Amino acid sequence: MPDAAPDPAKTPALVLAHGFTGSLDRPAVRRAAAAFTAHGAVITFSFRGHGGSGGRSTVGDREVLDLAAAVAWARRLGHDRVATVGFSMGGSVVLRHGALHRRPEPTATAETPAAADADTAEAATTADADADVTAGTDDTADGDVATEVTDTATEVTDATDGPAPSTAADAVVAVSAPARWFYRGTAPMRRLHWAVQHPLGRVVSRLGLRTRIHPHDWDPVPLSPVAATPLLAPVPLLVVHGDSDPYFPLDHPCSLAEAAGPDGCELWIERGFGHAENAAGPELLHRIGDWLVTRLGAGTARPSPGTGDGPDGGEKTARAHAPGARRHHGSRAADGPARPRDAGTTAGTQGTDG
Repeated sequence: MPDAAPDPAKTPALVLAHGFTGSLDRPAVRRAAAAFTAHGAVITFSFRGHGGSGGRSTVGDREVLDLAAAVAWARRLGHDRVATVGFSMGGSVVLRHGALHRRPEPTATAETPAAADADTAEAATTADADADVTAGTDDTADGDVATEVTDTATEVTDATDGPAPSTAADAVVAVSAPARWFYRGTAPMRRLHWAVQHPLGRVVSRLGLRTRIHPHDWDPVPLSPVAATPLLAPVPLLVVHGDSDPYFPLDHPCSLAEAAGPDGCELWIERGFGHAENAAGPELLHRIGDWLVTRLGAGTARPSPGTGDGPDGGEKTARAHAPGARRHHGSRAADGPARPRDAGTTAGTQGTDG
């Protein structure tokens, strides 16, 4: 007799935010999703302008709206606990999303300074995010919202009585994230800026990398990751970075940890680790999954024997995957300063390519 489907209310959802030029059907994203199914339900999607999604990329600005829609969708599916895991550009998005989309304090009688800072920093973006998540609308004439994810979230919302779902995350992991905007201190970042800012670079990105980039500069410049980080508390935050990252040197994660404060986040500096999902191996991914299991209060990871390359993908509609079957091996402690901050098990869900 087949096992009963896991209860979403008891199963945390892990929403993955890929890096620039990534998408849900990239092998590295699928590999990460497969690993995380040992720790919770997994939702993947493609940011606007990436892969099969509509619109054009704003390189981390309005992508916060796409992530908020995916989190809301996870909650409409019945998941009480939702974590966000972002890589590179996606890491900056999960940090800003965590600052801008937070659970209200029911006992608060006055607005806290942190809440006031976040509300003032990006009031227009927050207002647009609320409109997108609850109404499923495009936020620009170009259709920049990752439409299929937003539309799917809207379909679930429309079919369910009750208030709009929370768009807040219960735990946040930023892997290989930048601390500040406009960094050009490494050759890969100088190439990236050329691809974003030069017309020929945008053509190359569109034709060669399946990434359509919005031609206009940010106006206004969004809240930076380092400014967003202290606004996440008390949500658990993990910052993961490699000492071999060719894009962002170690002052980026250290700046994020310093901004969060001594109890604001946990920092892992990984020896030999390169950049983002392309360099993340199974051991690191499972260690992140274990951290999330602990912080989300979801018990222990489900042991699992298999070694799949990733969830079967390619469809443009949401679908559920069977629980991952992979055993989590022991993890090594990461070198680097630890900043304590007090992270689940299974049926993975692959989101839409949009």
